[in-house]
Amino acid sequence: MRMQMKNCLILAALIIVPTMTLSLAAQRSSSLVIPGQEGSARVVRVGGRNYVDVEGLARLTNAAVSFNGNQIVLSLPAPSPDSSTPAPSDTGFSKEFVGAAIEAMAQLREWHAALRNAIERNYPITEDWISFERTQAERVVRLATVAASTTADKNAAPFLNNEFNNMRALSDKYLQIAASRTYIPTDSLGSDDLDRRIRACARSLATMATNNQFIDDGSCQ
Repeated sequence: MRMQMKNCLILAALIIVPTMTLSLAAQRSSSLVIPGQEGSARVVRVGGRNYVDVEGLARLTNAAVSFNGNQIVLSLPAPSPDSSTPAPSDTGFSKEFVGAAIEAMAQLREWHAALRNAIERNYPITEDWISFERTQAERVVRLATVAASTTADKNAAPFLNNEFNNMRALSDKYLQIAASRTYIPTDSLGSDDLDRRIRACARSLATMATNNQFIDDGSCQ
């Protein structure tokens, strides 16, 4: 009887030991590593599949673990912006700046047209209407400068100010000539270098707005 019991114990041991060996072999562990993250998370392979330790994964990814009924919720942190890549909104002109700049250029064109009309038709050039045109243009140019937000906006804003300053210099020039009672030829603007610069800058700014891209071709310097 004792011999029979002994044989049963030996048989049971022979069955249990291989089973334990297979179970341990099936649960071989390794580590999960994420490039750019410090540390690692424990991985257990069971039945040909890999299972990651939730707490270890949370530590590895700086995430938070919470429980909702029978669910485990892993809340990942918000990704930090990549400073090497410009935001989409910063790659061109903003709508606000373009709208304000178009209004400013329209006011500058109106000022230029009034001056050209006075010269070509020998109308009096007086401080009253020159001052009015200058004040109106200065206001809208300032609004466009304030509206500049993207890199392209801020690069183009000084060119818009240069256009205003050149237009003011052109008006002051002919205002002084008129005040001295010197005759102004009707075709004076056609040979005026400052007037050519104003018209070239206006074309350059219009091209930038159309292409939604800042380009310095030297016209507005």
